[in-house]
Amino acid sequence: MARTIDKRPPVAVGHVCLPAKNVLTTSAFLQELGLRIIFEKDTFAVLELRGGTHLILEKSHRRIKPGTQSPVDFMVDDVKKARLKYANMGMKPTRIKSGTIHSSFFIPGPDGWSFKITSSHTGGRPV
Repeated sequence: MARTIDKRPPVAVGHVCLPAKNVLTTSAFLQELGLRIIFEKDTFAVLELRGGTHLILEKSHRRIKPGTQSPVDFMVDDVKKARLKYANMGMKPTRIKSGTIHSSFFIPGPDGWSFKITSSHTGGRPV
């Protein structure tokens, strides 16, 4: 029997937390972006990203200044296709800006957060 070699890095991000004034509204928004719902109630939600990372939404009374960049950004395989998809959904993405490693744009989200959507930097490597 041939032995397969797992070329993924041995460590992954398990959980990332994001405070939300309205957990259900933020959860619905993130599901529209493409995250998968795992668990949801009005004070706490768990959404899953590719690779198995869970984004934890926790009820917070903390006020977020509108336009504050979320502490997490989302990586997509085709940033131009993603921007067009989100624009067609009425999400009002900014223009794509190219950087040294990534091209990215922002989408305004619930609770004042601004979510960065960025191109992949994996170079085709398994993640």
